[in-house]
Amino acid sequence: MDVIPGTGDIVPEPHWRMLLTDDLEVAAAGDYWRVVITEMRERNTLSPTNRHAVQRLVLAYINFDRSSREVAEQGAVTKPRRGNTKAIARISPHFTAMREAGSDAAALEAELGLSPRRRATAGKVERKARSARASDSYLKPVARS
Repeated sequence: MDVIPGTGDIVPEPHWRMLLTDDLEVAAAGDYWRVVITEMRERNTLSPTNRHAVQRLVLAYINFDRSSREVAEQGAVTKPRRGNTKAIARISPHFTAMREAGSDAAALEAELGLSPRRRATAGKVERKARSARASDSYLKPVARS
């Protein structure tokens, strides 16, 4: 588990190998994670509650990349099968998945305040210092002589 410098243990990076099998996708996920977390840290919008939303955003990026490679190679429309007179050309399922992943990513970017239009409306995370309580000194370690 890698922790982005300056974030402490606020948002640890997920174990991408548990979610992805391709080495290139694991590396890309780590890169996407670092970019998003760094951006959020610099804008003071990083919070532990954002961890799963950022993970979903990174996976949407990975799914978009995966589907867009297929669409680039095979096209947005699947060809009808040869020899079947009733077969018709259809929209590629990869194209549909690519559009869905793009929509998911755009929604998550807006929710996290990453899209340029939503940056001004994203609320900053308050970092409150923990106030001292009487119970804090109850179980303090005692110096032995």
